[in-house]
Amino acid sequence: MLSRSRPRIVAIVNQKGGVGKTTTAINLGAALAERGQQVLLIDLDPQANSTSGLGLDPRGGRATVYDLLAGSAAVDEVASPTPVAGLFLVPSLLALAGAEIELATMPEREHRLRAALAQLQGGYGQVLIDCPPSLGLLTLNALAAADEMLIPLQAEYFALEGLGHLLYTQQLVRMELNPRLELGGILLTQFDARTTLAWDVLREVRRAYPEQVFRTLIPRNVRVSEAPSHGQPVLQYDPSSRGAIAYREVAEEVLSR
Repeated sequence: MLSRSRPRIVAIVNQKGGVGKTTTAINLGAALAERGQQVLLIDLDPQANSTSGLGLDPRGGRATVYDLLAGSAAVDEVASPTPVAGLFLVPSLLALAGAEIELATMPEREHRLRAALAQLQGGYGQVLIDCPPSLGLLTLNALAAADEMLIPLQAEYFALEGLGHLLYTQQLVRMELNPRLELGGILLTQFDARTTLAWDVLREVRRAYPEQVFRTLIPRNVRVSEAPSHGQPVLQYDPSSRGAIAYREVAEEVLSR
């Protein structure tokens, strides 16, 4: 059981790219904030898509997640407000990929993010970490800091194989870095209900992990794809779209778990 004095920390993770990690991070964060939660989103991906997707320039001169990991800035100093009331962002920067090499030489290199979040003073109820599409040192920092993993999973042929690798990594992290790390849920994304393959993958995932799969399915939706180019979550860009409705339902599931 989490102490009420500290937030719930969720790493949004999948080593495969293009499965909806950043889309989920932005829109779940916005949906939780819409429900009155104080949310901190940490953009740990060198591609900085959560940063640009919330209207911040990843080339800007502000403090970023690198300063947080390097220990040169506190998390409350780095967190920036976003266009969504109640949603704050620790931005990334495009040079973070090179900074990962520097991180490898730092003491306690897998625990830099956990140490930084231990100093959090902002009254946040939820911390979401948008992880890069790899199982490198940045992702290990997220898993070492998190209470749970939320895995966006595309309904496609290789999904279950990649999921197995990721859950094996979870067990290694539990043994070596963070024994409290749980599987918070598996979220099917970009779900095309017109295809037999999508339903087959859903059936297999639910058979293998019956308690961990979200009831809500995130549909393929053009409004979800358009929203980041406007620097907004889809909940603001088109609040009545199928994608916005789905992410609100996911937020309800997250809060009920």
